[in-house]
Amino acid sequence: MKIVILCGGKGTRFREYPEEIPKPLAPIGNKPILWHIMKLYSHYGYKDFVLCLGYKGDMIKKYFLEEEWRSADFTMSMKDRKRVMHTSEEEDWNITFADTGLDTNTGGRLKKIEKYIPAGEDFFATYGDGLAGININELLDCHRKKGRIATITCLRPYSQFGIVEIDDSAVTSFREKPKLDHWINGGFFVFKREIFSHISDNDVLEKKPFETLAAKKEIAAYKFDGFWQCMDTFKDYQTFNELWEKGAPWKVWR
Repeated sequence: MKIVILCGGKGTRFREYPEEIPKPLAPIGNKPILWHIMKLYSHYGYKDFVLCLGYKGDMIKKYFLEEEWRSADFTMSMKDRKRVMHTSEEEDWNITFADTGLDTNTGGRLKKIEKYIPAGEDFFATYGDGLAGININELLDCHRKKGRIATITCLRPYSQFGIVEIDDSAVTSFREKPKLDHWINGGFFVFKREIFSHISDNDVLEKKPFETLAAKKEIAAYKFDGFWQCMDTFKDYQTFNELWEKGAPWKVWR
């Protein structure tokens, strides 16, 4: 199965990061968050990726083109630049680098890679800035059992703020950033190829396509209660690196 990763957005709320790189290349430890996402899927045996590129997509291409020498010991002749590789940590991934436009919306990016999804096959999709300790096989099982066009990972987030309980104008208690009762889109999807017939070139995936499918009861919910975090701001980037130092709750591989 293919894994489609949306990594072409400009990440405007991430501009505090001191280097001019696309958000999917923001490093967690010594690897980009995009690598961590791909490592999650490959741990479960899914290694055929389609990257929907846009903003600074050339930098993402360059990162993977240079990965061989970056992760290996090698001897190089300065005269003719010939290299002998001694060690390598390269992953056995197949990656399609697809230019989906600089200002294309999420649905439009997905529509542009339709030709890379084989006829009759389901495929995974996710964003290039979120991580979760999710069991990809369980997500796929849910999709197949429900038999709907789309399956969305749904989770209950924690409040950004502490909660104050009030009774008749008197404060009775405080709750520090509790888990909220409502569900949100966690960004790990499985789609039937039929999804493309519900998307146009200018669509925001999360608006008209999802709203239409929801009205037809063609979206299944995979409820997930484990670790999930997205890298929306520079503060989130710092949090990811702090978590990495503590053991990384999304790291299912060893």
